[in-house]
Amino acid sequence: MLPTAILVLVTSALAAAAPVADQGPGCEVDTVQAPALPKTGGSKELPDPDSGLALKHIALGFGIQNYTCTKPGVAATAAGALAMLYDITHLYPKQGADSLSAQDFNNLTSKALWTHKVPLNMNRHEPGASRTNPFTRDAPLHLQGQLTLPFLGHHYFDAAGVPTFDLDGGKIHLPCSKLASVDAPVGADKGPEGTGAVGWLYLGEKPGAFGSKYVYRVLTAGGVSHGCNQVGTDSTSYTATYWFYG
Repeated sequence: MLPTAILVLVTSALAAAAPVADQGPGCEVDTVQAPALPKTGGSKELPDPDSGLALKHIALGFGIQNYTCTKPGVAATAAGALAMLYDITHLYPKQGADSLSAQDFNNLTSKALWTHKVPLNMNRHEPGASRTNPFTRDAPLHLQGQLTLPFLGHHYFDAAGVPTFDLDGGKIHLPCSKLASVDAPVGADKGPEGTGAVGWLYLGEKPGAFGSKYVYRVLTAGGVSHGCNQVGTDSTSYTATYWFYG
């Protein structure tokens, strides 16, 4: 049998670790809700994050999906993406004073895509963004004067075609590869260009990564190719939320 003093300590520790219960109307205690990775609601879902990992950031990615067309009438080939990343972790429901409702949080991708210009240095006379200087200055994204999203980092494909994320002031560098994918929900935002929402992805670290092991691309809006009417390149604006775990 444990000594009485130890029993008291154990009981106190368990009580402190227990979640705060809802105390009904009039209660001033508001339980913080751990962010839960979105689901498509379809027959197939992305794998859940490993239980031993922590959520590092939820980011709004805003940029373009790039494609190449080798001949008219054939399917476009994905050729990478470019996006600015903005921190929206604090906006997830029940995180604090800045938290949004679930509906408003889920609609952030659509709101940004439909009300704001793509935050990249876009080419004037051809599809896509500048190859030498694609990113605009590191600055917050202001959505209709109502929300200010802090700048978090960049998403790009490196010279070897590896999808890469650099964020959090150099604390996270994540070259990665696709581990799983599912189609976006049927009702997902097709984007202002009406092409459709790109799929949801689960990406895992490649050698050289630090600060994060996995990233999910979910809540996508826009980004599907316009199709191949001629040989050349194609780019479509898109937004998504990226969930980083490590």
